[in-house]
Amino acid sequence: MRRALTIIFVVLRFRLDGIVFPALPYFWARVWRRVFLPPKEPPPEVRLRRALEYLGPIFVKFGQALSTRADLLPPPFVAELSKLQDRVPPNSPQQIQAALRDAYRQPLEEIFSEFDESPAGSASVAQVHRARLAAGGAEVAVKILRPGVLARINRDLRLMESFAAILEFSLKDGRRLRLRAVVEEFARHLDNETRLLREASNCAQIKRNLAASPLVAVPEVHWEYCRDTVMVMEYLRGVPVSDINALRAAGVDLPTLAKNGVELFFTQVFRDSLFHADMHPGNVHADGGGRFVLLDFGIVGSLNEFDREYLARNFIAFFNRDYRAVAQMHVDAGWTPPDTPVDLFESDIRAVCEPVFAKPLKEISFGRLLLQMFRVARRFELEVQPQLLLLQKTLFNVEGMGRRLDPDINLWDTAKPFLESWAKRQYSPRRAARILRRQAPDWLAILNELPRAARIAMRPKPQNDNALRNLKRSRRRWRLAAAVAAAAAAFFYFN
Repeated sequence: MRRALTIIFVVLRFRLDGIVFPALPYFWARVWRRVFLPPKEPPPEVRLRRALEYLGPIFVKFGQALSTRADLLPPPFVAELSKLQDRVPPNSPQQIQAALRDAYRQPLEEIFSEFDESPAGSASVAQVHRARLAAGGAEVAVKILRPGVLARINRDLRLMESFAAILEFSLKDGRRLRLRAVVEEFARHLDNETRLLREASNCAQIKRNLAASPLVAVPEVHWEYCRDTVMVMEYLRGVPVSDINALRAAGVDLPTLAKNGVELFFTQVFRDSLFHADMHPGNVHADGGGRFVLLDFGIVGSLNEFDREYLARNFIAFFNRDYRAVAQMHVDAGWTPPDTPVDLFESDIRAVCEPVFAKPLKEISFGRLLLQMFRVARRFELEVQPQLLLLQKTLFNVEGMGRRLDPDINLWDTAKPFLESWAKRQYSPRRAARILRRQAPDWLAILNELPRAARIAMRPKPQNDNALRNLKRSRRRWRLAAAVAAAAAAFFYFN
């Protein structure tokens, strides 16, 4: 109750009239404006960002999640919420040591010969410390879930769900915005971030996928020291990709690094179907050899074969400005109502995309194209897929990183050959043969079952026999009833 009252106080303090007004009758809305809203007040998107920052880390993360929902929020809100930073003061050394003892149930000296009490990184859910293992002496990074964070997350999520239900009922566009579904999606992301064993498995899988790549380094997971609340991995040194001067001083070729970053992203998406989905500068470093160093695998995205083919075909159609193909693919995928007029959909796509293509190719953004598509989606009731929203967020991160490293990078020239070669491989006879070979056991099993299935299909079914007997029985009853009625009629007629 105290937390709920705090949230209501913050709503009033930061004058979030965009939330309160639609729930009030018109007269009281005018009174509210006159009493509580000074004439020179910051825009509502700025007030919303400040309110989320005031409410604390979980609400900041919620705002970051909302910043990817361009299908729900107007552009000014998306731009303002993207400024939110997940920065939290670290826990005390005593709290961290207590959390480690609870996780391992043994003296810490038996596990770590060295442990740096100053965190190498600190966020709302966990913080990272540098350490050295007692067995073997390997230098490691230890990620520790903050003590008490799960209870705070559950408390705030329950309140978010309650407020979302109220607003969904009272706001004019509440049902269309599906606020409760937005909170549920955010809860799933937080659940992934707080399960450190799951994050360790994500790290291990991405390392296997990229083991042969000279473009990237991924830390090795020390599974014997991982717990539900602790993750231990290899400590890799690198320079944040945002520190351009340090990268130059280390002799890193920035244009090559920028091009490799785009290639690395598309490799994860279209080859591996599993991609690092939190590629902001704090999680992406570069070493002296010009390789990327990936960190923090709490948020990853995955695409099934249908999603990959859909994305690749859409990007290629955009390359060729074939807007008819883009519109038809959306209808065929079932993401718009079946009665969607393709011609009108194509016209709207052209209207939002042609101004984008009027710019030089090196200034065109993949993420911006997806954003434009989501805006068109509002009119045609397109159901935006969560995995594509995560991909769009990651695309913005990758493009921003690439342009910081090399302002002259042409993302299209880098990506188009990759996508075209991927499309050729998708429809090659070799891939078809590989799919048939992989599915051969299933087809053989089906062929073995065909004779038995045919015999069962030709055998008279008991329910059909019963239906036939019931039909004959009902006919006999009707005949008997007709005979009795005829006899009664004759009796009364002749007497």
